[in-house]
Amino acid sequence: MKVLYLDESGDHNLSVIDPSYPLFVLGGVIMEERYAVEVLTPKLSAFKNNFFGRDDIILHTADITRNRNGFELLKDDSIRCQFYSELNALMREVEYSVMACVIRKDAHLARYGMAALDPYLMSLDILVERFCMDIGDVEDGGVIVAERRGPTLDHELELAWLNLKIQGTRFMKAKQVERRVQSLNLKSKLANIAGLQLADLVATPIGRKILGKSIKEDYEIIESRFRRSPRGHIDGYGLVVLPK
Repeated sequence: MKVLYLDESGDHNLSVIDPSYPLFVLGGVIMEERYAVEVLTPKLSAFKNNFFGRDDIILHTADITRNRNGFELLKDDSIRCQFYSELNALMREVEYSVMACVIRKDAHLARYGMAALDPYLMSLDILVERFCMDIGDVEDGGVIVAERRGPTLDHELELAWLNLKIQGTRFMKAKQVERRVQSLNLKSKLANIAGLQLADLVATPIGRKILGKSIKEDYEIIESRFRRSPRGHIDGYGLVVLPK
């Protein structure tokens, strides 16, 4: 069974637009469930134990960037350099594919005004559709794991998932969504799920790339893992940027 792990970068709220990061990114990594349990989880645990002497630290981009919640030692430039070197090596070593939907919030709001859809729910629709295509015609061939975001937002997400199973998407009928994806499971960040942490690590570099900021090694790794068309195209297959 395939698993799609989802995490976000940026604020989905259209009433709050940060001029330095006017995007919302929903990033996802796809891998086989057995691989996630038997390979990714032990490798990530070993990485943390080797670097921090413990494996209960959650890899979270905001905490890593701000040297907080267990990442205080990264204030030392040499240690930070070693951390990223080893983390990038891990990201390059493990097997997964990447999908992401990027919403340019300012342009989205300008085009649709009061009718503008919530960026998270809009992105979810797009990634679920492509995940269904990736699974193929396999009953219960996949499951989605997303991070909890609070009671209200979690409820909205559960309703959106129910709607996808009733209405389908632009290119995927409702019965196909329901047949192929077994469930949408919401998990706390504190659950220390390796796949969710990997999804966290891919979202922000994608946002930086879309904004035209400097590219680092992590994005080069991510780019090599994007879901692609049979001819190797990323746009529309592994990466969707809206509005077009």
